[in-house]
Amino acid sequence: MADKPVITLGGKGSSLSSSSVFAISSGSAHVRIDSSALSRFASSDNGVQTLTQSPFKFSDLLTAEESRASLVVLLNKLLLSAPAGVRTVVPIRIAEALNTGLQSSETDFTEEEVVVLEKSRLTSDLCGIFALLDEQLAALSTIANAAAAISCEASKAKLSAWDSYTGKEEIGVAADLKVLLNGSKLVGKAESKSVSKIPRVHGCLRRQAKLVHSVTRDELRSGLKVEEGELGSADAAGLATTLRELGSYSLIRAKSNLDLVDGDLKLSLVDLFEQRCPSSDSLRNGFNKLVSELVLEGEENYVKFAHEVNVLLATIWKIVSWEVITAYFSLEGAELNEKTQGNGGEAVKVDKKSEKKKKKVVLGKGSTVFIQLLKNRLQSKREAFNGSELLGKLVEDLLSFFNPSDVDFDNLVVKVKEIVESNETGRLPKVPKGTRDFAKEQMAIRKKAFSIIEDVFEKHGATALDTPVFELRETLMGKYGEDSKLIYDLADQGGELLSLRYDLTVPFARYVAMNGITSFKRYQIAKVYRRDNPSKGRFREFYQCDFDIAGTYENMGPDFEVIKILTELLDKLNLGDYEIKLNHRKLLDGMLEICGVPPEKFRTICSSIDKLDKQPFEQIKKEMVEEKGLSVETADKIGGFVKERGAPLELIYKLKQEGSKFLENGSSIDALSDLGILFSALDKAKCISRVVFDLSLARGLDYYTGVIYEAVFKGGTQVGSIAAGGRYDNLIGMFGTKQVPAVGVSLGIERVFTILEQLQKEQNQTTRATKTEVLVSILGDDLDQAAELAGELWDADVKTEFLVNKRLNKHFDRAKESKIPWMVIVGEREIKEGTVRLKDFESSKEDVVVPRSGFVEEVKKRLKA
Repeated sequence: MADKPVITLGGKGSSLSSSSVFAISSGSAHVRIDSSALSRFASSDNGVQTLTQSPFKFSDLLTAEESRASLVVLLNKLLLSAPAGVRTVVPIRIAEALNTGLQSSETDFTEEEVVVLEKSRLTSDLCGIFALLDEQLAALSTIANAAAAISCEASKAKLSAWDSYTGKEEIGVAADLKVLLNGSKLVGKAESKSVSKIPRVHGCLRRQAKLVHSVTRDELRSGLKVEEGELGSADAAGLATTLRELGSYSLIRAKSNLDLVDGDLKLSLVDLFEQRCPSSDSLRNGFNKLVSELVLEGEENYVKFAHEVNVLLATIWKIVSWEVITAYFSLEGAELNEKTQGNGGEAVKVDKKSEKKKKKVVLGKGSTVFIQLLKNRLQSKREAFNGSELLGKLVEDLLSFFNPSDVDFDNLVVKVKEIVESNETGRLPKVPKGTRDFAKEQMAIRKKAFSIIEDVFEKHGATALDTPVFELRETLMGKYGEDSKLIYDLADQGGELLSLRYDLTVPFARYVAMNGITSFKRYQIAKVYRRDNPSKGRFREFYQCDFDIAGTYENMGPDFEVIKILTELLDKLNLGDYEIKLNHRKLLDGMLEICGVPPEKFRTICSSIDKLDKQPFEQIKKEMVEEKGLSVETADKIGGFVKERGAPLELIYKLKQEGSKFLENGSSIDALSDLGILFSALDKAKCISRVVFDLSLARGLDYYTGVIYEAVFKGGTQVGSIAAGGRYDNLIGMFGTKQVPAVGVSLGIERVFTILEQLQKEQNQTTRATKTEVLVSILGDDLDQAAELAGELWDADVKTEFLVNKRLNKHFDRAKESKIPWMVIVGEREIKEGTVRLKDFESSKEDVVVPRSGFVEEVKKRLKA
């Protein structure tokens, strides 16, 4: 007993953990009872009338480890509860049984004690198994990540799909794996479904592990209960599904790794793999049997189901171990081939030249440490076995290494965790969800797009405006309908309640009202913030490009100009095919009134209709009826109207025909009149072909009062709407005493950038990140020469960079990388002769030598040419 750690139960403030249950049940620790706990039990047999001979009995279903775990839990619950009528001898005998491997002399129990033990048996059995699961799941999550990391390197897999996950656990898994793979030169080359799914599958495992830990911890802290099945089968069922999926993908990667092993080693390893690794059929059959047993046996048999999950977990451990083994031999195969062949006694000749030519494999910093842990474990075995038996013994030892009961296992898990969690500097930094960085190539695209947008805005007489990135909360609230929940609130500092701006329109309206402006044509390009769920094309921080016209003008004149500007923008940006869906808020309100929707529900029903571009009408109908209280008849009437969509002049003609319901409604008549004027103007301006009259367009923002529109990209890149806007005649009046009508459009520039970047990728185009025209190349270490030459070029407004380096190739690499068209090269010869050498880097023409005194004019002349 002295050579094993001792775990004390029943002491003041002590609590039983899953790791303690695992240690005692696996025989790696002994248990002792704190004397203070025993004092709470009956110490005498006085008054006992009936004694029943009752040795400890365990279900044939449970493994020895599970039986011991059950007994540990039972002992702890007895010590916590000290039930009346239970004598001191009972917990003492249980502790003795645990410390002697369940081999204990028979004990006399009273009938009352037998009842207490039997009633608590089911809960103890179940909690014991859950404690074993709990202890292993956290370790499995850690080791499975490490196994997946070296599999990624073995298969040279691309990791880009990991960035699309938004769940907390998925993001955590991806971050841990990137730490392990940081610096790897192998990954990023091949597509792999089993790799792309790693964050999702391993994220599910983390969630299940946390759930099992939570319920197990609570149960271990509680005393004896009358109720049975407190842990429930749902937890085990969800875990079983997750384990099955984890095992399936791990097995796929293990087989893929096996295909990458070189030489004779592969043949031997395949034989061992087929003999020792669970197959996909056995995994599937085991899971199906587990599920069918739960269905057939009924929910009351929780213990049996939990036992089967524990059996499944053991299978998953073997599969994950084989993923490690196959990845290890794939990455280290050449070295192992030499050593297994050399161990047979024959000298192995190594070609020194070929050895020098071998390219060093650069693994990730974390995976390198993990591989070294495996090497250290195997190092002694290579010397202990001869060549014929070495591989089998190495595999056997690695399988043992990943057995949670192995003496070195805990140390392995700790070291892998240290790799990932060593300190903050070891973890790769990342941007918050819904945001992104922009590299120099992306910034070049953005600057070009912003320049085009500003030129269009200014061509129409707009002036620029900038407003604070945050506003008073009262300024923003109540302006966005159901989307108000997406506003970012800031911590209260200095006595004001503040929020980040949700768009640029409300701050613009606040500015106009605050300054008493009655006529203003402005544009603004700035970032806005929304507490939304990030997805492709949907960010939490993004730029908007707004154009607005405030003031009283000819009817529909500003509306026409704003839509014309939108078509100009999208045409000049050269995105490809798009359409502008258009409707009128008064027409929409008239439609709802005709259908019988109460006025107080107009805005909430508009929010539902606005989802028709993403969801089928039947789903929207269900929302309107079940959640928003419309009758089925009313919802069906709305469905008939919102299907109307077509060319503007044709559809408005149809809606104005005699007998049209819209002609019986005042709001609809006003709207159709406005739209008639607008469509005629767009037709004369030759841009109406881009517009679609769509009665399903609702735009959920509360402040719209007239025309509303939304531009949608129709190309291959799915990004949703790329621009939207409308008339808002009452918004400015909310901030002052005077109503100032206004209309505007907002370009979703981030989505536009996504399209532009994809188009560039599809067309194999590259973007120059700099505008540098000349590279001054000093062949040596004379900074003064570089400063003098570059200074003269800068003074002449020539875009110039300089490089001081003795190696000419470094200068060529710099010019090539930055796509700099001209080089001014100066070496010792040019210094002596008072000349410089001009090189046209983009052509194969010979260099031109010109006098040092006139080189600036010569450079400018050649740049113009």
